[in-house]
Amino acid sequence: METINKKILLVEDDPNFGIVLKDYLTMNDFEVTLAKNGMEGFEKFKKDNYDICILDVMMPYKDGFTLAKEIREKNENVPIVFLTAKTMKEDVLKGYKAGADDYLNKPFDSEVLLMKLKAILQRKSVNTLADSRKFEFEIGGFHLNSKLRFLKYKDNEAIKLSPKENELLRLLALHENDLMPRELALTKIWRDDNYFTSRSMDVYIAKLRKYLKVDDNVEILNIHGEGFRLVVNSEEVS
Repeated sequence: METINKKILLVEDDPNFGIVLKDYLTMNDFEVTLAKNGMEGFEKFKKDNYDICILDVMMPYKDGFTLAKEIREKNENVPIVFLTAKTMKEDVLKGYKAGADDYLNKPFDSEVLLMKLKAILQRKSVNTLADSRKFEFEIGGFHLNSKLRFLKYKDNEAIKLSPKENELLRLLALHENDLMPRELALTKIWRDDNYFTSRSMDVYIAKLRKYLKVDDNVEILNIHGEGFRLVVNSEEVS
């Protein structure tokens, strides 16, 4: 996940810690705006678009929980990470209820924070792709119309896909030649990620493989422990 030009709003009332953290994130290719309290943080948030917000919990004038709720009223999707010296379970739960995507207790390893930020941005990117409105795809010699649920190979008669077959193939097509995470399909299509829904998805993957096997340039690979990859060898497609 590239972090270049990804914009962070960092709200931290400790000036020394705030500057050090801002410099570290900037060194790792983030564009960082630093605010010294919750009131200033909300004013900066309203004036710009950010990819992620990092909020200290204990701040004067307006604490991190209150700021997070105000941010959520303006933007339901921007990821929020809380930084706090508190370790009480009640505070952690309060943070998640306020809309947190993650939570770090001070002091923390800066590399752990960096990995968490990259993971959050990766999930956001994948979910945005899955929510796209594209519904027509060329997959090797196939044409998929996911709105009508038709899969057609060249001049052959079109196959009417079931709703789950259709959604699964659409997600694979959106990630063509790239990883489609298993948990993405389970949460988007089955609305749950557990052993039984996972086995159900494997059955649908097998069905899709049967449909696609007529084209030697198209296959669905199993990426062990991660998901699936719809591979299309476009160079040989006639």
